[in-house]
Amino acid sequence: MSFTYAQLKQAIEDYTEYSETGFVTNIPLFIRLSEERILKSIQLSLFRKNATATVTPEYQYLRIPSDFLAPFSLSLRTATGNPTVFGDMIFVDFKDPSFVQGYTPNPTTTGVPKYYSQFDVTNFLLAPTPASAYTAELHYFYRPLSITQGTDTETTWLSTNAEMALLYGALIEAYIYMKGEQDVMAMYNTRFQEAMNGVKMLGEAKEVTDEYRTGKVIRAKQ
Repeated sequence: MSFTYAQLKQAIEDYTEYSETGFVTNIPLFIRLSEERILKSIQLSLFRKNATATVTPEYQYLRIPSDFLAPFSLSLRTATGNPTVFGDMIFVDFKDPSFVQGYTPNPTTTGVPKYYSQFDVTNFLLAPTPASAYTAELHYFYRPLSITQGTDTETTWLSTNAEMALLYGALIEAYIYMKGEQDVMAMYNTRFQEAMNGVKMLGEAKEVTDEYRTGKVIRAKQ
C-alpha cells in the first residue's frame, strides 16, 4: 500500500470526519510535521549525503546545508595549494553548543578544530577557531522534499514505505489542532509507534543489505 498526496489528504479527512475550511487548509502542515517526526525519530541511511565547503582561517562558523537534518560526521583536510594533492584528514566531534562555547570561550583563540555544534539554523560553530584554511566534508542526514511540494499524484519514499507512520503522524497533528479526544489521540500515538517499528526494521534491513553489497560485512569462513 502507498499514498499519493491526494490519497493521503483524503485519508486524513476520512479518519477525522472533519472538513472545516481551516482544517483542510492545514492538512499539508499536518503532513509536513509528520514527515519531520519520522525523519527525526529514525535516521535512515538512504537519506544521507555529503557536502564540501571551505573553512576560513580565524572564522569560527561553517555554513549548514539548507536540507540538513542531523550530522553523521565532519572531517577537515588541510589545504595543500594543489587540488590533486590531499592534505591530512581531521575528524571533528559533534557536541552540544554549550560545550563548544565553553571549550573556547574566547573566539580569538585559534588552533586545529576538535569540536563542532549547530550554532543556529544556518551555521555550525567550530572550536577552537580554525587557525588555517581547510576543506570540510560534511556527511549528514538530509531532509528530502516533502510530498506536499508535489502534485496530487506525487508519491515519496515515506508515502510508499512508511505510509502508515506518515498517516498516523499526520492524524496526531490533526487531533492536536482539533483539540480532539485524548483516548483517540492515545490510539493514534500507539499506531504511530507500531508503524515506526516497522520503518525501523525496514531501514535496518536495508543497511545490512547495503553493507553486504559494498563488502563492509564479510561472512565468516565455514
